[in-house]
Amino acid sequence: MSVAQAPRILLLGKDGQVGWELQRALAPLGELVALGRAGGTEPATGAPLVGDLADLEGLAATVQVVRPAAIVNAAAYTAVDQAEREPELAERINADAVDVLAQAAARCGAWLVHYSTDYVFDGSGQRPWREDDPVAPLSVYGRSKRAGEEAVRASGCRHLILRTQWVYGVRGGNFARTMLRLAREREVLRVVDDQWGAPTGADLIADVTACALRQALAGGVHAAALSGTYHLAAAGTTTWCGYARYLIEQARQIAPHAGWCVHTIEAIPTAAYPTPARRPANGRLDTTRLQTAFGMHLPPWQHGVARWVAMVCSDAWAGWPNPA
Repeated sequence: MSVAQAPRILLLGKDGQVGWELQRALAPLGELVALGRAGGTEPATGAPLVGDLADLEGLAATVQVVRPAAIVNAAAYTAVDQAEREPELAERINADAVDVLAQAAARCGAWLVHYSTDYVFDGSGQRPWREDDPVAPLSVYGRSKRAGEEAVRASGCRHLILRTQWVYGVRGGNFARTMLRLAREREVLRVVDDQWGAPTGADLIADVTACALRQALAGGVHAAALSGTYHLAAAGTTTWCGYARYLIEQARQIAPHAGWCVHTIEAIPTAAYPTPARRPANGRLDTTRLQTAFGMHLPPWQHGVARWVAMVCSDAWAGWPNPA
């Protein structure tokens, strides 16, 4: 009996926080072609492949060469404040490139997995946002991500748009790593306490993506019905200040002799920490649809943060406290 050929999966953004974890999570699903900004070559023919989302023509050609069963786009322009100064670049990467990928996916019949953000909402109210709530982004970044979502839906391709938030991982810079560094340098930290969301690990995002994509690639009527937008975040909510307090408390317990200086973590309002881009005060995401559709359970945010702290504070992890 011959073994069925494994589906090809094209991963973009392999070197980012989520992309790094996706290389592990997606590998069992099929033949993974993983690209960073530097690109690569097609394994069978040696043809050049483009991973830079700013190269729109190259992206379209890459999909045509790879002919994947699924495209997972983990690349994005994520510098929220800098986007206010570079709106054209943010739009090109977060919207125009996504449009190219979506159109290419539609042409070759591939699934497209695309990541979005709670920043597409205006942050009003207190209840968690549902997928069908009206979007009204407050920033250039949020508007560029909204445009990317709209391009995916308009293309007609089968897709999973996964809105997530407050991402952290063992690779690269993030809020959690910054807090641990500052906790060893300063006695007092002042952290915003009126923006709500859920710290969500890159490993959780990657594992959920793989689980969802496995079901989508299975085919059939049920798989076709999975196409759509979903919210993906760890369970529970906190503020940036609550997040900082929890992770520093965990770090003190795991590495009590790491030279901690901080003795006060002061809660401040957003108004006391002005930034070029406005942030949504209410970033809570309702993940019921995702959990129901794919039959999964999302763990409390504390579980992932505690595991991350244990990993990065371990003596075995030589990169701490600096980004990899």
